[in-house]
Order: sequence, then structure tokens, then C-alpha cells
Amino acid sequence: MSTKLSRLYGMDIFTDSGKFIGNAQDFIIDLEAGEVSRVLIEPLPQGKEDARKALREKSILYTNVKSVEDVIVVSKGPAGKS
Repeated sequence: MSTKLSRLYGMDIFTDSGKFIGNAQDFIIDLEAGEVSRVLIEPLPQGKEDARKALREKSILYTNVKSVEDVIVVSKGPAGKS
């Protein structure tokens, strides 16, 4: 799947069962692999501990993205929101 990252900002995110998770607010990019690794449903905070918590609880592995059309469909949401 190939698309411009700028197109994904603000896009609604739903699980494949239809549950609304949030909106794509930020992205983590693996520069070595040249691919998106995570989608964040909140902007990444500045503090180290807050950033770790956000990555754990407010982000989705990009490998869980099943479809990107009018919305982003994922197979599994962040911890506690699946």
C-alpha cells in the first residue's frame, strides 16, 4: 500500500469491527526501513515518560493497518482500545 503521509493526517481510524478509535494525529517513521512504523492518535508528548506512555497506549502499529481509503481501518487498536 502506498500513499502520501500528508493525506493521512486527521483521518478517522476504525477497527475492522467498526469501532471508532480516534484520528491520526502523528506518525513515527523508521528512516532506515523507509516506512511508517506507528500511527499516533494523540500528538507525541515531549517528556520521555509521557512519550513512552503515548507510544504504548495511544499509538497503533502500522503493521495493523488493513486499509487506507476514506478512513484508516486497523485490525487492532492501541492497548485498552481494541
